[in-house]
Amino acid sequence: MSPPHGPDPLWLVLLSAVGAMAQSPNCPAKCTCQYLGVNCTGQQLQEFPTAIPLDTRQLILATNNISYLPSVELNFLSDLVYLDCRENAISEDLDFAFISLNKLVYLDLSFNNLTRVTWSTFSQLSNLVVLKLSDNPNLAEIEKDSFSNNTGLRHLDVSRTGLTFLDTSTVKELPNLKSLGLSENPWNCNCSFLDFALWMKENGVRFPDPKNISCYSPAALRGWPLPEVESKLHYTCLLHLQETDYAFLGLIGFCIFSAGTVAAWLAGICVVLYEFHTTKGEDDEEEEYEEAIT
Repeated sequence: MSPPHGPDPLWLVLLSAVGAMAQSPNCPAKCTCQYLGVNCTGQQLQEFPTAIPLDTRQLILATNNISYLPSVELNFLSDLVYLDCRENAISEDLDFAFISLNKLVYLDLSFNNLTRVTWSTFSQLSNLVVLKLSDNPNLAEIEKDSFSNNTGLRHLDVSRTGLTFLDTSTVKELPNLKSLGLSENPWNCNCSFLDFALWMKENGVRFPDPKNISCYSPAALRGWPLPEVESKLHYTCLLHLQETDYAFLGLIGFCIFSAGTVAAWLAGICVVLYEFHTTKGEDDEEEEYEEAIT
């Protein structure tokens, strides 16, 4: 009589061993860990998790309530390549938060409460390829040259933030940039924005959702697509003089006229005084000559 069919005990042992290898013994609470990866998605974490294996290369912290990324704990993970922090409450200053993560290629900080980006925020991420900063409604400033050390950056998304202006040099010096998200921001299309509008029109970067990249202010340009506003700004800022320009030119003219009048008046006084002293000197000489004769 043949033995009953069923799972081979040896296979069960092997499967258990593989599972044990895949699950790291140092996995943080409420997270799942597999080989070089830690996933803490949607666990209502209030703080950055502890006990993350130091050899972790992929860390997913999406959809939690984390408000702060501690630089010390984070920078122990020097082998990190992929970091997903989307949908949290991160609002603290991130300057030097990523100082040791020079292997990081992918960084997602979308759907947070960031307020500004400075030169030191991402300055150490020299291998960064993808950076997502979209849906940070309080992000109102990206300082000039904030990405000067991220020359490998290919995909940058700053859509749906509070940005009203972006200095051209901030993105112009990214030679590998292929995609730039700018949609649904309250762009202020004034004369300072002309250089950026011209760069958008002439460069080869792809803009996802270009129909929603438009001016918010001034009111006369509200709703104008950014790539098409360059000609209007060129006319308004470089060719057409506005009332304030005429007032400025009038003030300059008045100042020049006043300065010329004062200069002419002073010159006239100098001439009169010179002639007065010259005539007086001649009269004195004549009197002395007459006295000498008599």
